[in-house]
Amino acid sequence: MQEQLIVSNPKVMMGKPVIAGTRITVELILEKIAAGETIEQILDAHPQLTREAIQAALPYAFAVIAPGVFRIRRTSGSK
Repeated sequence: MQEQLIVSNPKVMMGKPVIAGTRITVELILEKIAAGETIEQILDAHPQLTREAIQAALPYAFAVIAPGVFRIRRTSGSK
């Protein structure tokens, strides 16, 4: 069984999802990718990370956000 790469613990980083065994949040990884950093640059800055852990951040974020897309409903005042 593959070790879970992303975990959440209320005692670590206020419960934000982090890369297992680190205090590096998924949010930080996404910010770095959005800013144009490459996986290699992120690995250089955070040697405790693995390529697989960084690559797990995007599908994790999608899985968290995507279900909410389908719950968006118009209010009675919307067109």
